Amino acid sequence: MIEDPDSGILKPFNFNYLKDYVPELNRLKFNIDSIAFEHPIDSSDMTPDDWKKIVQMIEANYEKYDGFVILHGTDTMAYSASVLSFMLENLTKPVVLTGSQLPIGKMRTDGRENLITALEIAVDKDSDGNAFVPEVCIFFQNLLMRGNRTTKVNADNFNAFDSFNYPLLAEAGTYIRYEHHLIHHPDKNTTPKFHYYLNPDVTILKIFPGISESCVKAIFTNPYLKGVIIETFGAGNVPAHSSFLSIIEEAIKKGIVIVNVTQCDSGAVEPDRYQGGKALKNIGVLSGYDITTEAAVTKLMFLFGQGYSPEEVSKRMQFSIAGEMTV
Repeated sequence: MIEDPDSGILKPFNFNYLKDYVPELNRLKFNIDSIAFEHPIDSSDMTPDDWKKIVQMIEANYEKYDGFVILHGTDTMAYSASVLSFMLENLTKPVVLTGSQLPIGKMRTDGRENLITALEIAVDKDSDGNAFVPEVCIFFQNLLMRGNRTTKVNADNFNAFDSFNYPLLAEAGTYIRYEHHLIHHPDKNTTPKFHYYLNPDVTILKIFPGISESCVKAIFTNPYLKGVIIETFGAGNVPAHSSFLSIIEEAIKKGIVIVNVTQCDSGAVEPDRYQGGKALKNIGVLSGYDITTEAAVTKLMFLFGQGYSPEEVSKRMQFSIAGEMTV
């Protein structure tokens, strides 16, 4: 984003002028090309169609470049990084999302350093010419994180993102220190695959004390609903009221896939730990283990977008397809 000099309101930045605002890019010892959407958007307006456009841009240019850096607003960056990790299968090149908390035109913007280091990560290779980080990731405030493990944790400070349930892939200081054993590597026996179909008929139900039966029921009245992420207390606990559980059970019988994800920043769902969590498990609610909400909801979109049946989606939600959870 960039600040409007008259109103002070943040508006989408025209990336065609990127090097005017970050002249340091001219000093990097590799070539950089930039591609911008015809109409840049606020990241809060991100839709599945925009994710498809990003995949199209990467596929169309995949053989031309060593890596890709996506400049993206922070509000939905974790969602985009998560879904792209599913849509870009078996990557052999880095796809690094980054951005800034302060607009690019501000003197103290964090965007400048984030962008320069993200570009360096995107071209880093080993002695055999293989990319150091051939996966979708987020670089922010000196930290490189697996994209589908990240969550935005701060609206004001520069350390906007964290990866609570998976270690950092790299940390940038005087040099970039990679944790090579933690980085996903492609299957050399197959080629990258680019997926485009997503089904957005999924939603999130956050449990809170006193949540009414009528509100829960309303979630499941949508005739197009395919899947629901339930954000539960602690290790997967919910009110063990028979009325609440009966609504969930009825939805599952109709073929709606329901996944239990913890509201906590870190930790995992342990459905056998408490009465409410075990009751969910017994009626067919799936454990999300340590997956983030962002990865869980976009994974549902992706799997239903591939045309899988509810039974097949349920099966595939139970194992990691892009390093998004620890089973």
